[in-house]
Order: sequence, then structure tokens, then C-alpha cells
Amino acid sequence: MKHVSILVPVGEAVLSSIVGSYKIFRKVNEFLIRTGRQKDDYFHIDLVGLQQETSLYNGAFHVHPTKTIHQIEKTDLIIVTSITGDLKKEIKNNYDFVPWIKEQRIRNNAEVASLCTGAFLLAETGLLNGKSCATHWVAADAFKMMYPQINLLGEKVISEDNGIYSSGGAFSFLNLLLHLVEKYCGRETAIWCSKMFEIDFDRNDQSQFVIFKGQKEHTDEPVKNAQLFIENNFGEKISVEDLANMAAISRRNFVRRFKKATANTPLEYIQRVKIEAAKKNLESSTNNISEVMYKVGYNDTKAFRNIFRKHSGLSPIEYRNKYNREMAKA
Repeated sequence: MKHVSILVPVGEAVLSSIVGSYKIFRKVNEFLIRTGRQKDDYFHIDLVGLQQETSLYNGAFHVHPTKTIHQIEKTDLIIVTSITGDLKKEIKNNYDFVPWIKEQRIRNNAEVASLCTGAFLLAETGLLNGKSCATHWVAADAFKMMYPQINLLGEKVISEDNGIYSSGGAFSFLNLLLHLVEKYCGRETAIWCSKMFEIDFDRNDQSQFVIFKGQKEHTDEPVKNAQLFIENNFGEKISVEDLANMAAISRRNFVRRFKKATANTPLEYIQRVKIEAAKKNLESSTNNISEVMYKVGYNDTKAFRNIFRKHSGLSPIEYRNKYNREMAKA
């Protein structure tokens, strides 16, 4: 039997990550008993909180944890569910989970899986230092700035590193749960579970869902002006030297400040702005790939295709066919 602790954060927790985790592990228990593989539940599931009741979404929902952290002496798997809103505030509200997670990992060798932005709470334990993890693409820049000692795999749906797991954004946590089911109960059980919940199996990339808006929550005005220039002139050829000259800063100092403020190098930022513009064009127009390429300032088809795939996980043609309704009808 595996003891599973599904955390119930206080404040701005994401209810779907709590309920989704609970339902999947319960359904696996039912399947294993029904097929004769287990006589009793394989997963013993507790909703673990800091208090006896948690109110979510301005009181619309109430969750009653089955145990508090003080009542769980040993667990095998901790599911660190998603938090939202002001992440620094929510980390502070839920910080009492941090030493408990760390103790369970170090003393009892518990495995730990963070779902979506639950990665921020897991990062606070220090267990991810020097390791890799995933989180929601919306929070990727904030994560990089807060935890530079962690290798963020921004495109990944699932990250695994020696018993510590994390998932990409939103409902991609379901793919991580399937991964855990497969690890503990075998692929046949995981496939059955994927069919019951209609979850795409073996999805490992969230790049196609990313909407790049740029990190502007900083106070470096020359960098912010450079960002705006890039976004307003993405169809032109833009060099890092030109941006540094406009800011009246040396190239080296400009690159350092730009990356510190945005979590991207200037070249990465230029590429991401251009590709985001190309994606929008492919979604909404009937322009061919070459026309889109020229509109966003590329004239090398191979380079455009490679950079597009790097940032979206799909080729330009695949992306257009998937997201352009008119092209899909053709």
C-alpha cells in the first residue's frame, strides 16, 4: 500500500488539482480491486492541510482535509497542488508545508510531485536545488528569477529527477498523475485510466500553448523601452547592438540587464516576439508560410522553421493546421 498525501493549501489554491488528484487515485483503487489485482485499496489517500477547513474561490467551495500535517508521521508520496494569485503571498501563507515536505523527503524518503505552480512551494524546500523541474509557462519567468539555482524546463509537461516530479501548466498535471500511476501500477493501468478520464497519453511538451507577452514587471526603464521597441518593430531586422545604442548602454551591460529584467537574452526576446506574431498570423489568416515568415522579419525558410519549432513544439504548417479553423476546413 502507498500512502498519498494530497496537499490542501490555504488561500488561493486551485481546486481542480486537489479534486483531480483525489479522483484519479481513487479510480485506480477501484480498478485494481475490480480486476482482482488488489484485495484492498493500493493507495491510501489523505487530503492534508494546515487547518481543518479551507475556503476557496471567495467561499464558493470548502475543502475539509482528512488530516493535518501534524497528524501525518509518514507518507510515501506528496502531491503539492497548485497555488495561484500573488505567488509570493501564497507561498508565505502556506510556508508551514515546507519543513514538513522536506522532513518527509529526507527522513522517510517520500517522493514529491508538484502540480503546475505547486513547483514554487516545492522550490522553497531546497529539494529542487541543482535539479530540473517544470511549471506553468505563465509563471516561468517569475520562477527563473526567484529560483535561479533550479533548471526550469519551460517546455516540459513532466519532469522527473530521482523521486521528485513536476508538471507543466494547468490540466497537464493529469499527465503527471498518469505517469505516477504507470510507475506504481504499470502501463496497462495507466492506459485504462487515460481512457476513463480521456487524457491524451504520453504528452510531453507544452510549448504549443505558450502565449509570450514578455516580462515587464520590473523597473529597468531602458530595458522596458527596448522591449517595447522590439514588440513594435518585430518585422524589421533588429540587432542587439542597435538596442544597446538606443539605451546608451554598453552591449555587455545591456545584455546583462536585459536578461536580469526579463529572464531572456535580447536575442531570445526578439525571437519569441517574432514567433508569437507568426503564431497569431497562422491562427487567423490564410497567408502561406512564406508570407508569414516575411511579415515577421525572417527570410530564411529553414531558420524560421527551426526557430518556430523550438518555441512552439510544432512546425509552422502543423501549427496552422491545428489552430486555424479555416485551414482545418480546407
